[in-house]
Amino acid sequence: MQFDGRHLINGQFQAEGNETFQVANAATTETLNGAFTLALESDVNKACELAAKAFPIYSELRLEERAIFLETAASEIDGIVDDLVARIGEETGLPEARVRGETGRTTGQLRLFAKVLRRGDYLQARIDTAMPERQPLPRPDIRQYNQALGPVAVFGASNFPMAFSVAGGDTASALAAGCPVVARAHSGHPGTAELVGKAMVRAVEKCGLPAGVFSLIQGKGHHIGGALVKHPAIKAVGFTGSLGGGRALCDAAASRPEPIPVFAEMGSINPVYLLPRALEANAEKLAEGFVTSLTMGTGQFCTNPGLVIAAKGEGLNRFKAKVAELISNAPAGVMLNAGTLNGFNKQQDKYRNEAALIGEGPSAENRARASLFGADLADWAGNETLHEEAFGPCSLLVETATDAQFVEATQKLEGQLTATLWGADAELESYQPLLNELSRKVGRILVNGWPTGVEVCDSMTHGGPYPACSVAGSTSVGTRAIERFVRPVSFQDMPDTCLPAPLKNANPLSISRLVNGAPSTDPIA
Repeated sequence: MQFDGRHLINGQFQAEGNETFQVANAATTETLNGAFTLALESDVNKACELAAKAFPIYSELRLEERAIFLETAASEIDGIVDDLVARIGEETGLPEARVRGETGRTTGQLRLFAKVLRRGDYLQARIDTAMPERQPLPRPDIRQYNQALGPVAVFGASNFPMAFSVAGGDTASALAAGCPVVARAHSGHPGTAELVGKAMVRAVEKCGLPAGVFSLIQGKGHHIGGALVKHPAIKAVGFTGSLGGGRALCDAAASRPEPIPVFAEMGSINPVYLLPRALEANAEKLAEGFVTSLTMGTGQFCTNPGLVIAAKGEGLNRFKAKVAELISNAPAGVMLNAGTLNGFNKQQDKYRNEAALIGEGPSAENRARASLFGADLADWAGNETLHEEAFGPCSLLVETATDAQFVEATQKLEGQLTATLWGADAELESYQPLLNELSRKVGRILVNGWPTGVEVCDSMTHGGPYPACSVAGSTSVGTRAIERFVRPVSFQDMPDTCLPAPLKNANPLSISRLVNGAPSTDPIA
């Protein structure tokens, strides 16, 4: 497998500079083939300027044309899945089943947003027809719909080289909204990024779109991201990664002469609550499910269960004993790269110094060992170190003595992507104060399940209050992700011939619209 290594700008490989970097095999640490170019600010500027030129054309395409483009991109990616299995496995250590599943999710997202375009509900068309006879003042004709925001910068994630990267959810939703994308490849998997980038460019060409609809920038260094976020053509940012990285992008975007939104998903410890009756009845089964979730993908999911809150008692003692047994036999796993492994080991050592070890897996060179630590509520509540995320197969158990302490512990949490409750229906009904508090803290509340695994559908929320997400009212997964990249525009007393298609009297798109306060698909007489 050969790689060009340069950026994909204007539909072709090009680069202003000639300094390159290489990446190592995640499992063996051997250098992989392919030299990838470090971007210069001039490369970023060129991609952004092309995106700006493409925006007026691309955003005005018929919805069907954009839908066909997304489906074409999905088909192009489907055609390279075997190459992706090979390269992603080398660059990240992810196994074949995971790569094929994640690739299917990526193409599935693209096809799902094609369906969103065809049904048109994201446009949220609203029409209040004129009431010239109204007293004391007549009402004008006012019509509103959602319009594309502008070119979007998308930052690839380290832990999802497909679903949250070059053609992942941020890219799919931005392109669906009518926004050209400048994708910043993650430096941990540049070969994967090139393979997917080429597939996207082929889709652009096959659909006869302006080349600036999609660009791919390679390289390392914060200066690339800074140049991208600060370019005046960029109108929004999609990011999945660390709190530090996301916060830096938010600060850069806010310092622009024209501030722009950064939709950053930045991490979460995803508390799991084991209620007394469920724990007493199913301690060993819960332990098995927890360890499976904790070690899945070597713990490198943003929804990894990094905190367990459980009531003291015999049930919890059985849970701890079973977890310790299972973890002791859990093989150490390959992490995405040396930097991720190093960061995990440092955070795990912090836990080791601040909490009691409950169970730990065997060690292995260049591998991450699973672990569970424990602390009382009082010790955990005031210890900032124990509130930090350990990105990997490491979790902390906090023991409570009363039902009220479940709520007390929740009040100490920062914003989270998920929270999980294990309990029988009747038991859950008696924990309404806990449910109320959780609804203010997290984006998704699960019952009797495990947080690893995010369904891509209309009703999914993958977001939450800060610091889980920089914009609490957004989601990066599910069809509402498109709402991040549109803005409402109203037209008052505009002639029908000049109105955009979603607002015309004849309703040529046959979409559901809110007409004078009532949903309707009918034309307006």
